[in-house]
Parts: sequence; structure tokens; C-alpha cells
Amino acid sequence: MNGGDEVVTAPAGPPQPLDWKFSQVFGERTAGEEVQEVDIISAIEFDKTGDHLATGDRGGRVVLFERTDTKDHDALRRDLERTNHPINRHPEFRYKTEFQSHEPEFDYLKSLEIEEKINKIRWCQTANRALFLLSTNDKTIKFWKVQEKKVKKISEMNLDPPKAVGNGCVASSSNSNSPTLCLANGGSSGNDFSFPPGGLPSLRLPVVVTSQETNLVARCRRVYAHAHDYHINSISNNSDGETFISADDLRINLWNLEISNQSFNIVDVKPANMEDLTEVITSAEFHPTHCNMLAYSSSKGSIRLIDLRQSALCDSHAKLFEEPEAPGSRSFFTEIIASISDIKFAKDGRYMLSRDYMTLKLWDINMDSGPVSTFQVHEYLRPKLCDLYENDSIFDKFECCLSGDGLRVATGSYSNLFRIFGCAPGSTEATTLEASKNPMRQVQTPSRPSRSLSSITRVVRRGAETSGVDANGNSFDFTTKLLHLAWHPTENSIACAAANSLYMYYA
Repeated sequence: MNGGDEVVTAPAGPPQPLDWKFSQVFGERTAGEEVQEVDIISAIEFDKTGDHLATGDRGGRVVLFERTDTKDHDALRRDLERTNHPINRHPEFRYKTEFQSHEPEFDYLKSLEIEEKINKIRWCQTANRALFLLSTNDKTIKFWKVQEKKVKKISEMNLDPPKAVGNGCVASSSNSNSPTLCLANGGSSGNDFSFPPGGLPSLRLPVVVTSQETNLVARCRRVYAHAHDYHINSISNNSDGETFISADDLRINLWNLEISNQSFNIVDVKPANMEDLTEVITSAEFHPTHCNMLAYSSSKGSIRLIDLRQSALCDSHAKLFEEPEAPGSRSFFTEIIASISDIKFAKDGRYMLSRDYMTLKLWDINMDSGPVSTFQVHEYLRPKLCDLYENDSIFDKFECCLSGDGLRVATGSYSNLFRIFGCAPGSTEATTLEASKNPMRQVQTPSRPSRSLSSITRVVRRGAETSGVDANGNSFDFTTKLLHLAWHPTENSIACAAANSLYMYYA
């Protein structure tokens, strides 16, 4: 109490750990079923509303899913929200449509095969009840429009023999297997129809009518090609709704959605002599609200924030985010595992999340001295780095994501596991789930924050640390890896890809 009439409430603690449950699976494998390479999912993305989900695969296909649990209950949902009642329904999706986005190509100038595999998908702003999205493989970006169109049918195309008059050519019946050859003066060579005495009464011409049935049609509106010498690793929409960026190993290009034959090179890290090359671009992302700002990560573990207002070619960065190397910790693998495979901005644009091989790091864009929090994803693999290097697993590129409220982060690991960490101040949430119908099969002991690393509190959180085995004592399988996952923009719901299967969970 303060002065007898003011109540001082205690500061709220960190949110409680979420209880995750299985929701849906699409493309579930049966026991012993062999997965075709072309069916393996290579990209996942929710749209801004969370009502649509897109996946891309190694076969160049894009599959769209739409949310179904809100369509019939919008009025009820609004009533519950007005009265502050909790909404217990979890997101449910159904298959909407799919289309072939990219085909395998061959670059004859470089004698190089170009895979059809979808590297990234990004949703664009909707218009006139149509969905728009960008998809890219290693070299070519495409802009797709998906819209429901009414089906047009041909009707009244067959002759009605009982009512026929006059001369004309007989059209074959739709039930006839062989077409009827028309002859001069109304003659016919077919045996399925005999002319009545006095000639043909009438001929009905085909009429095209629009039915009430609708069909989803995907149409490629634009193709953005021939702008990258190296493999495209990222595309990102700008908040202005008009432009986007595409990034490869050495360059970042800025495009206008309406112009496919011209792009502007805004970042170029290619040295005059390629022997002097020390790092490459691994990921790039526009700021969610400031259309002039974007960030890109490098293979050396640094993130550069650039401002497009400073210059046309952003050779210099506005801010550099990197963690100083601990003295005496350097090894042959240091640079390899420091390479950042993915970066994401939080919804409010204040924080950035980065994923390197061993850790997730949360950065405050106002503090470039080091990460705010570091989360150890699979520290138990550190003694096995040599084996991981031998089988190339050390080069796997895991994605990361943040919850819409910014309180949690998630990323994948091996054995089809994925990790969820609480990043609110004081939170010790660290959950391990398996991409299966029983996600909680992996038991994880609660972890504790480590000591403060500096005057600014930085948290290091670890998962299970048993060397080489999971919490059940099973050996880890490096061939089953969960690289791609996405968090619903407004709810605690996660979609993740395990090979060709799409699993969805809610809390």
C-alpha cells in the first residue's frame, strides 16, 4: 500500500512453459515407406494472417493449406473476444491446392544443372480475394497469383436427332467413340446416325457457359531471372508492399514486384580477387516495419544491419552484431559452426533471432555488443564435430522462428526433434519435442540460466546434454533432421517438416 489508497502490484514473473499437443499431420509416412527425394519439404511459410500456410518441396511444387476452424465460427470468436473469454479452439488446416512452381533447368553457358527445389517461399499482400506469393529455386524467383475462378463449360454441343430440320453437318454424339465425318450438303460418313427423310431439322452450335462451380487456378505473373551468379539463399518482402530483396552468396538485389527485367544491386561482398574471399552471405531479411532497413548474416557469424537511405550501394553497414570469440576456444571447426544459417526479425522489429550450427542467439538491434540471450540447441554434439564434418552434417542449415508475441523462439535439430525456448526475462522454459503424433515422447529436464556474462544479463540455456543419445537413451539419427519450421503469427501453433511430412502442434 502507498499512502493508504494505492495498491502496488508485484512485477509479473516469466510466462509458464507451454503444454504442446499434436494437431495435424499431412503426408504421414507408413512404417517402412521409402521417401522420394522430390517429396521432401524444403520451405514452410505462414501468411501474415495465419489463415494460409505454404510449403515447397525438392520437386519444385508449392502446396497451399487453408485454415478451416475460423470460417464457421467468426461471429462466435468475436463474441468471445469481446467478453475476454479464452478461445480454446486450435488452428486446423486443410489442403487447398498445389502447383508446379519450378522445373529442372540446364545452364548451357556454365554447363550447370539447376535444381527445381524450392529454397524459400514468401507471402505477398492479398488483393481481390486472390493470394500472391514469391517462390525461388537456386536461380529464378517467380511471383504467383492463386485465385478461385468460375469454371466455364461447353453445353448444347450435341445434335438432338428427334428435333432436327434443314441441311447441316452432323456433330458426333458425346456418347460415340468415333467422330462423325461431315460431308458436303449435309452428308455424313458415320454409321451412328441416319438422316431422316427430308433432311436435318436443325443444328445446335456449342455454347460456352459459366457455371457456379469454382476452381483454384495458380498463374505465374512474373519471373525474376538472370540476376544471380550464385545460389539464391533468401528472399524477403519489404513492408512497403512494393519491393523485395533476393540474396545469394555474394550479392543482395532489390526488386520491384512490378518489374521483372531489372533489379538494383544493393550489397556486393565479392572481392576483386576471389582468393581474398573470407565470408559469404548466408541469409537476408527486411525489417518488418522500417522499409529502409534490412539485415544480412554471414558465414563468419556476424549480422550486419544496413540502411538503404545511406547510399545506393550499401558497402558499409549501419551496425555490426557479432559475439567476441572466447580466448582459447578456437578450433578447426570454430568458423564452420559459427556460420549463421538463418535470421528472423521479431514482429515488432526490436529483436533479431539467429541460428548457427550449435546455438540460437537473440539480439537487440539497439545493442551491438553481443547477444541478449544464447540458447544451446544440441551442445551434446560438440564432442562429435569431427564425425559431423566427415558426413557433411556440420553444413546442415537449420531455420529458426519466433512466436508472434516475441516470448519464445524455436528451431530444429536431429532425430526429427525441435526445441522451444522461452526468451522473456527470467524464463527457464526449454522444451524438446519430436515431430510425431506423440511430441512429448522426448522428456527434457528443466534447465537453469548460466551466470551473467557481463554487466548486461545474458542467458545461456541448454537442452539435454547426454553425449550422443537422447533422453530415452536412443542414439541420435543424423539422417533425420528437422530443418524447416514456422510459428503461427498470432497463436502458439508451430508447423514443421520432417522429410515429406508436415506436422502441426498447438499449445
